[in-house]
Amino acid sequence: MNVSDAIAARRSVRGFLDTPVDAALLREIAVKAARAASGGNLQPWHIDLVTGDSLAELKAIVAAKLMAGETEEPGYDIYPRALTAPYRDRRFAVGEAMYGHVSIPREDKAARRAWFARNFQFFGAPAALFCTVDRQMGPPQWSDLGMYLQNVMLLAVEAGLATCPQECWAVYPRAIETFLGTPAERMLFCGMAIGYEDKGEPANRLRTERAPEGEWLNVRT
Repeated sequence: MNVSDAIAARRSVRGFLDTPVDAALLREIAVKAARAASGGNLQPWHIDLVTGDSLAELKAIVAAKLMAGETEEPGYDIYPRALTAPYRDRRFAVGEAMYGHVSIPREDKAARRAWFARNFQFFGAPAALFCTVDRQMGPPQWSDLGMYLQNVMLLAVEAGLATCPQECWAVYPRAIETFLGTPAERMLFCGMAIGYEDKGEPANRLRTERAPEGEWLNVRT
């Protein structure tokens, strides 16, 4: 598979088979991804891979928190608090498209909350990745995290796997950092579901649109 094909094939999958992913393959992907570009070669990413009984334990912990209505102070704002157009419109559009695929109307708030809770079960994926970063790092190093995670997702495509990057885990930073044993000087950035796509899941029919290049690309010669 060439890079162009992997980029075109990558998407966020929200329904996985329970087929286990070989631990050696997960480790190989995580290590290969570390060739990501990194300013000053800081390599600010710290990665935890979670599978098997450990993943089941984590899912149970978070499910109990959701059931009890327990919340935490998020580690950071996932989206700007006063998000403006066109970014606000794009976020709204993709949400409506996804709920359309799973046939949950906008007025059914309870069903939408239940669907969103599937994030915290990794959409049934048998493997998870968590990315943490030293608290002293700033926006340039956070961009390095994105380049590492993009490598993971493209390598997963090459290996026949599917992924879903999940910043939603930042709303339970204490629970996840405690579970992982994350040192105090590091904070949780995001999680990622990894596994084999359930092609029968309606949500996986979603194909997000990209803005026309005229909205964001300038070429000067």
